[in-house]
Amino acid sequence: MRVGIVILPEHRWWAAEPLWRMAEEYGFAHGWTYDHLGYGSLVDKPWFDAVPTLTAAATATSTLRLGTLVSSPNFRHPVHFARELTALDDIADGRITLGIGAGGIGFDAHVLGGSELPASARVDRFAEFVELLDLVLTRDNTTYRGEHFTAVEARRAPGCVQAPRLPFVVAANGTRMMRLAARFGRGWLTTGRYTDDLNTWWRSVADLSMRFTDVVAEEGREGRRIDRYLSVDAAPAYSLSSVEYFRDVVGRAGELGFTDVISHWPRPEEPYAGKESTVEEIASEVLPEL
Repeated sequence: MRVGIVILPEHRWWAAEPLWRMAEEYGFAHGWTYDHLGYGSLVDKPWFDAVPTLTAAATATSTLRLGTLVSSPNFRHPVHFARELTALDDIADGRITLGIGAGGIGFDAHVLGGSELPASARVDRFAEFVELLDLVLTRDNTTYRGEHFTAVEARRAPGCVQAPRLPFVVAANGTRMMRLAARFGRGWLTTGRYTDDLNTWWRSVADLSMRFTDVVAEEGREGRRIDRYLSVDAAPAYSLSSVEYFRDVVGRAGELGFTDVISHWPRPEEPYAGKESTVEEIASEVLPEL
């Protein structure tokens, strides 16, 4: 089991840099940040972009894998995004993992003045997004025309440090998105189903894990390595609330076949309200055992 940590892009760099350094020193396997233009109840609070944040984090760390949780086509075009990712993977010397999803219907969807798409249309758009992004990152010259995205002789050079490209982790709870995860992903990410009941949430996670196993088989990808990531703070309980609860979370995720869990760095207030001392305890007592 590998454990990752999300550090929200809400701090000026003088305050954020020590957190990224600590994430590496504590022994987390991967560190993530949100790729949004604004997020939920924090939309009126300070917020920074994911790509320069991860660029700075790459220069402040040396072994920690870094990634977006998650990028979406709500405000990103695959051609320009491929250029950003190529540069980011180069600066990080091949330590970037791209978390991607279809995008929600909140602030990111309407801040640029566009209309919010229904779920089926968002999946259609994402299918084009991930296909074109894969092409631009792996082919020297790409021309593509879809309903949502177009590319005309988009170049790849010099390409990613990681070959054939940086790995994708695809967030998917529905079957169509799971099929895209099986086709394009080195990893699959789930948040479970929304509920206020913790046991019901874990049952939803188990159901989704079994469904993804079926989808992988249906897509003929059984022999291909696809890691399984669980965003454990999507549950109606904060994973870093105590060492004991975190042990339970990791154990239950492992029993369900997950290879990775992702928590959030504690904040002084909701969301993810907690104590940094708990992170220290988990780093010293739990992470070395995994």
